[in-house]
Amino acid sequence: MNIVKLTTGHTPRFNIQEEKKTSLGDNEVLVRIRACALNYRDLIVADGNYPGIPSGGSIIPLSDGCGDIVDVGKNVTTWSIGTRVISSFFQDWRDGSFLGEYMQGALGGGIDGVLCEYRIFPEHSIVRAPENLSYEEAASLPCAALTAWHALFEKGETKPGDRILTLGSGGVSVFAIQFAKLSGAMVFATSSNDNKLDRLKAIGADHGVNYLTHKNWDEEIKTLTLGEGVNHVIEVGGGGTLTTSMNALSHGGTVSLIGRLTGTENKIDPRPIVAKGLTVNGIYVGSVSMLQRMCKTIETKDVKPIIDRSFDYHDVADAYDYLRSGTHFGKVVITV
Repeated sequence: MNIVKLTTGHTPRFNIQEEKKTSLGDNEVLVRIRACALNYRDLIVADGNYPGIPSGGSIIPLSDGCGDIVDVGKNVTTWSIGTRVISSFFQDWRDGSFLGEYMQGALGGGIDGVLCEYRIFPEHSIVRAPENLSYEEAASLPCAALTAWHALFEKGETKPGDRILTLGSGGVSVFAIQFAKLSGAMVFATSSNDNKLDRLKAIGADHGVNYLTHKNWDEEIKTLTLGEGVNHVIEVGGGGTLTTSMNALSHGGTVSLIGRLTGTENKIDPRPIVAKGLTVNGIYVGSVSMLQRMCKTIETKDVKPIIDRSFDYHDVADAYDYLRSGTHFGKVVITV
């Protein structure tokens, strides 16, 4: 079978290699991977800046994959050959609270990922793909979609009338808009590009704010909410935007801290957290049971992921470069 091996570092290298299939365990399933999706985390891994994978290290990349079961171990009773499934980011986080040990089973980080023709999974670590989605659409769900779902509905309690703020037009933010609208919330979105703001409105955002035009975009959010602020911020920026996001929150509001697109060096003033009674939730993807609940809703409500562009796996370096450019809207996928 073919696999893609990533050698991390300042100039990441990708090589397609032939590898023998390993034997299937009694409680494992073999999946023919059809499509994978990229996340910002994959750029960190490629650059050699991800914990546990030093520069110059080698790994099969990517955490998000969708494919067909082609074989099952002799003790497997929950899956059958031909079922379309998606990978879970954390292989062993089945349910309940997150434990540090789960990091060791994080696809494309703690262990080899899914950018290969065939991959063996523990039977408990995969979820049936929503029937309304293509391979490419379903492959986009395990990381970005589940992160947004976790923030809004598992740790958060988004309800009709809530005011949700999303930042940018990457995968997590786009999914957050789609999910928030399902619950009847009002969505405020930011971007540096007016065309992207129009596209965010087209998928459900009620208001858009260009953060280049409005340098103090938290004040613009306050104006749009008649001085109240938003109830919940899906914070993907990190150190460079967290203070502004907290300023945009109403008293008693919540910020779900997800990413660090703007870096980690900025000093954060904690006073608004106390003075406004804010809740700060750290969100890192989610469990297998969360993924199951999300997929059921996606299928029932016919939610369609936004796929920006698809690349062949022979062009994986181009896919990474495209994601790194920041010009994408929604998800970047790779067909295998």
